[in-house]
Amino acid sequence: MKFSTRLNSFKTKKEIFFKDYDSKSLTVVDYISRMATVKGLTHVELNYPEHFVGVTVEEIQNVLAKTNLKISGVALRFVDSYAYGEFANPDESIREQAIATTMEAVKLCNDLGGEVTTIWLANDGFDYPFQLDYEKAFNKVVDALKRITQRFPDSKISFEYKPYQPRAFSLIGDISTTLLLIEEVGAPNLGVTLDFCHMLMRKENPAYSLALAARKNRVMGFHLNDGYKDNDDGLMLGSVHLMQTLEFIYYAKKYNYDGLIYFDTFPIREDPVKECEQNIEMYKVLDAFLEKYGLERIEKIIQNENALEAQQLLLSLIKDKMDLLATSII
Repeated sequence: MKFSTRLNSFKTKKEIFFKDYDSKSLTVVDYISRMATVKGLTHVELNYPEHFVGVTVEEIQNVLAKTNLKISGVALRFVDSYAYGEFANPDESIREQAIATTMEAVKLCNDLGGEVTTIWLANDGFDYPFQLDYEKAFNKVVDALKRITQRFPDSKISFEYKPYQPRAFSLIGDISTTLLLIEEVGAPNLGVTLDFCHMLMRKENPAYSLALAARKNRVMGFHLNDGYKDNDDGLMLGSVHLMQTLEFIYYAKKYNYDGLIYFDTFPIREDPVKECEQNIEMYKVLDAFLEKYGLERIEKIIQNENALEAQQLLLSLIKDKMDLLATSII
């Protein structure tokens, strides 16, 4: 399995790892070195342009080689002048800047050996009725993605949707609208990144959204985390919605997903190294349980459409861990 996570998670609890952090300015290179201490982590993801300020591509390549980590991909982060939108910004010069920045990110991802460039349009949306020409804005996003995907036809480019935050409504905020967008762009190298918290915020069932994306052969990535549905909480994997997480992993296995397992969590008060290790362990435990229980056996439960049988999965998971605990005590 290939496990990746976000660099910004490792900017917390500096006193744990960076003993002299008060006396020096920490760089992306320092944070990648910290990420390398996570047991089981194989990849890191960088934001563009955020993580390429004050550091060279060569410096990043050197620390990756030194730590035996790889780049999973590059994610776009639009700031400063993009409050009114990125690809749908009414100011054509700002819109062109967003498109150019995205193309730069794709090239960097390719140069660093990354697998996917992920686009999240934080500000393409609206806050009030009568504030936006919806069709015009949608067409602008379609046009931008056509230009980007055609410029890099051999590069995987993925769209990450989020229903709201920072806008009250995102222009592309759910799985259905995202798949519509991808269909209208019509590029074979454009897919979707499914963020668990974002799906919960939209009141989607994550496994269903995965099934819809897989139906169209458009799954390019996962951002795994957890939360309480109304906010992008970024909590540890399986900490709130354990059964929905288990179901999501089952459907990933069903559709033979072999891409990166990326953790998009926010360990503000936790040791980020231990928090990431726990996410990796949780994923492995749930994956192993599914294999032990039997994928064909689970498929039969689904086909029976019986809630009582489905609940037996939870009981079996608990019993499996209780038996293991009892064995270790003895």
